[in-house]
Amino acid sequence: MRSYWVYILASKPRGTLYIGVTNGIILRVEQHRAGSGSSFTRKYKVHRLVWFQEFSAVREAIQREKTMKEWPRAWKVNLIEETNPHWIDLYHSLPGVQRAVIKGVR
Repeated sequence: MRSYWVYILASKPRGTLYIGVTNGIILRVEQHRAGSGSSFTRKYKVHRLVWFQEFSAVREAIQREKTMKEWPRAWKVNLIEETNPHWIDLYHSLPGVQRAVIKGVR
């Protein structure tokens, strides 16, 4: 079964926000981090994954993204802070993300 994600990236806590949809969240966030995800995220250094939601149907994911993009900023901030009040970067919590190995640390 294929999965689709709607996600929010932030430049910093309560900073610039970016909402996107993808069928490969790990690769997509890595693209944003590398500066190849979009010109907007590159320009404003928006690469901290602060919220995401998984969907099984692409139409639902796309509709959710479109709806959220129309929301007032305060609603988006509230959505993030409901589950991530400290605006922690959730990228490393994604299943399948390889943890960076720090030399000398196991």
